[in-house]
Amino acid sequence: MLVSTTASADPPDPLAEFYQQKVTWAQCSGKLAELECATLVAPLDYAKPAGDRISVVISRRKAGEQERRRGVLFTNPGGPGGSGLGMPLFLGKTEIAKVHDLIGFDPRGVGGSTALNCRAAPVIAAPDSRPGDADFPKWAAEAREAEEACQKSAGGIRQFVSTLNTARDMDVLRGALGEQKLNYLGYSYGTYLGAVYGTLFPAHLDRSVLDSAVHPEWVWREQFKAQAVAYRRDVEAWAAWAGERNEKFALGKTQGEVLGEVEKVAAKLLAEPIGDHTRTSFDGAVGVGARYRPLWADLATIVGKLKAGEKPAQTEGAKAAQLLAKTGLSELRSGVFDTVTCEADWPTDVETYYEDMRAFRERYPFGFGIVRAAPMTCTFRTFTPPEAPAKLARNGYPVGLVVQAEGDTQTQYASGPAMASRLGHNLITVVDEGKHGIYGGGNKCVDAKVDRYLVDGVLPGSLTECHGDGRPDVPKDGEPPKPAQAANLEQSIQTYLNGRGLSAIG
Repeated sequence: MLVSTTASADPPDPLAEFYQQKVTWAQCSGKLAELECATLVAPLDYAKPAGDRISVVISRRKAGEQERRRGVLFTNPGGPGGSGLGMPLFLGKTEIAKVHDLIGFDPRGVGGSTALNCRAAPVIAAPDSRPGDADFPKWAAEAREAEEACQKSAGGIRQFVSTLNTARDMDVLRGALGEQKLNYLGYSYGTYLGAVYGTLFPAHLDRSVLDSAVHPEWVWREQFKAQAVAYRRDVEAWAAWAGERNEKFALGKTQGEVLGEVEKVAAKLLAEPIGDHTRTSFDGAVGVGARYRPLWADLATIVGKLKAGEKPAQTEGAKAAQLLAKTGLSELRSGVFDTVTCEADWPTDVETYYEDMRAFRERYPFGFGIVRAAPMTCTFRTFTPPEAPAKLARNGYPVGLVVQAEGDTQTQYASGPAMASRLGHNLITVVDEGKHGIYGGGNKCVDAKVDRYLVDGVLPGSLTECHGDGRPDVPKDGEPPKPAQAANLEQSIQTYLNGRGLSAIG
């Protein structure tokens, strides 16, 4: 009997053509003209790579000091559903831009990539921070309509728009760029994406920074509910501060007394709005204003003026107060947001949501907290995800960093320690800070620690602290007066509006 001496060939890699595709760079258009852009392809369904394909648009800013170049750094701004093409511009003046090619991309379903577009659904429920029980079915009906409208217009690709597949796309991009490993910086939802990438492709992940982390056990409904809790905690911290300065603001001497005055103003605005100020806009303003410590004196002044019944035109900081009110009610949702957040199962019994809504309208009205408890599109999910969300783990790639602000409302503080513990990462806590997304935003302490890690590979301590923006320099009752240093409320809130602050996770 003859025995063949020819070794059996390994089966061809069905993804090889995607990993080996040529990247053709060209100048980006419009506001991104300083960057290079390219379009690549990826499988719609990684289980069937020979089937339908999608496009993924990427951007690049080459390392500023090529002699020090240490590879590529992928970025994601959050969302889910945020466009990342502009991230290399946002980070262009940082230390990390000197040694890394900064890579931005529009995730599958977003922007310049194969887009997941959903038809708009009619508005059924009126915005209300404390709706009555009779209005709850309207909230549910609106969520159901939105889900059905999205499914009708995006059903063909929708079930394949997920965090797992976006992470797989990232690895295709890495391979096409000819890189053995990538470095990563993700904000908000982008922290979860980075953790999923590391779980799937640990051998291809080098250094990673997760800024304003998602809680690994709260994907996704619990993450939203925790936002309302975080708003309340910020309001309580502000109320305690204002109570220590009753001589200045006349809102009460204790946290409880100040919160009592807030409730009286809310009740007054329900009975008779003052200009454009309603109870709902006021609840939103209090929630958002309490996040940002430098704005606490302005918020206390606004509450005091409304307490006195003054119209917005007579209120100090009236224009800024109107901006605050808008931020409390704005929730940006794209087809990607309403799909990716459905990758995990949600309760399907609307009574579960109604019970939470009753509790949230009483305890967590600030920052429009009730929307975090209300039915969402995922309550009425019309598609079946082909796979369960990833179980996050770090197995083999280097220790990374998690950055978390104590007063962050989009990803509550507990999310940071939980993510750091799950992945064995070092945690930087930003003390007394309500911002969401810290690195690159002006916090010198955080920037220095992240730069030293991403540039030189030097980790800070396993548990370290940086301080956030300072509180207003208003003396406590009984202390000598200090020079006034008024915060620019309007500019700060406008920065929030233009940044990552309005995304539902961020």
